[in-house]
Amino acid sequence: MGNRVVPAALIALLVILHGQLWFGRGSVPNVSLLVRQLDEQHAKNAVAGRNNERLSAEISDLREGLEIVEEKARSELGMVKANEIFVQIAK
Repeated sequence: MGNRVVPAALIALLVILHGQLWFGRGSVPNVSLLVRQLDEQHAKNAVAGRNNERLSAEISDLREGLEIVEEKARSELGMVKANEIFVQIAK
């Protein structure tokens, strides 16, 4: 009877470990899901990083020169200088 306890205990441990591998917190399906989520987050971070770089460049341009301010005012606000005539052509 003593000879059967050790193999039974080892088989029970093997079943428990195998169950943890497939259904536990660190299981293979759970890890693959987390890897996918991590890849998606890296992609979102890359897009946000590019947007941040573009905005930083725009802020830098706004701080350094007035040409960009004038260009923005003309395109977005319809600014017209003194002695200028604004003509809008509809397409």
